[in-house]
Amino acid sequence: MRIAIVNDVRMAAETLRRVIAAVPSYDVAWIAYDGAEAVRQCAIDPPDLILMDLIMPVMDGVEATRRIMAQSPCAILVVTATVEGNAAQVFQAMSYGALDAVNTPMVGVDGDPSSGQALTSKVATIAKLLGKNSGRGRSAEPAPERVRSLEVPSLGAAPPLIAIGSSTGGPAALAEILAALPATLRAAIVIAQHVDEQFAQGMADWLNDRTPLPVAIAQPGSRLQVGKVLLAGTNDHLVINANLRLSYTAEPRHYPYRPSVDVLFESLATHWPQPGQAIVLTGMGRDGAQGLKTLRDRGWHTIAQDQATCVVYGMPKAAAELGAARQVLPIGAIAPALLSQLR
Repeated sequence: MRIAIVNDVRMAAETLRRVIAAVPSYDVAWIAYDGAEAVRQCAIDPPDLILMDLIMPVMDGVEATRRIMAQSPCAILVVTATVEGNAAQVFQAMSYGALDAVNTPMVGVDGDPSSGQALTSKVATIAKLLGKNSGRGRSAEPAPERVRSLEVPSLGAAPPLIAIGSSTGGPAALAEILAALPATLRAAIVIAQHVDEQFAQGMADWLNDRTPLPVAIAQPGSRLQVGKVLLAGTNDHLVINANLRLSYTAEPRHYPYRPSVDVLFESLATHWPQPGQAIVLTGMGRDGAQGLKTLRDRGWHTIAQDQATCVVYGMPKAAAELGAARQVLPIGAIAPALLSQLR
């Protein structure tokens, strides 16, 4: 896999080069020392993945991500000195199409690249999503295990439910939908966004500032409540159980999407006592498509975001091709459609 490095600190760029060079199947495509240079280089020689710093002169990583995704899109991993300290910029970059974020590794004076394990783990996951995990072309994405179909309990206390799955470009799409919903919303909302647990709380806080509805991380054992938004908050998969309480599960362990939209949707199809509404938003890959189809087959109202308003038309496209979506809508039309269904 060809990987480009964008970082204005030459020592940091060299650290990243060493970490990448230590993996036999990875090659450094090029190095840029500011965002503007990265935009030019990407137009000439698009790599498979860019390791993008955030705070740089001339052009920062957020604007560089926006321009690259608009002009010559490719996978982007934000690599910054502190993910938590730069949370707002991280979510803005993710809104433009960055896949994930990780702290810049520190390589000691002996040149040992072992401190880059968090980075290489992220890169390996992205390689799976890109089909670059072997030298034999695109590999099939492993499907999540289907939740075993059980009798759905008849629990009248369950509120109307809106379930949302999103990935690349998801933060901005989620913010737009949630901002258009009233504080008096008579439904519960649960979200699975592909986001690392180290900044899931930061994302919940970021969304909370953009909607009249309270947004919080889903805690094990909690219940979905009217007028409250719960966001999956770990690298395990969020699920609903037969007692209508939330929990996290590590299975399926080898599914590259974490937390998985499919796993959440399948658990809702099995355990939620009445049909609700489910949406698949912008994102790379196919996660959520099969789960959305299962929910549609159970009578749920299902929506996929349209191609024109997606940062990456992967997950919604897969859902539409599978016949999982009753409606395919631009992002601005989704909140009104949800409210119309609730009425």
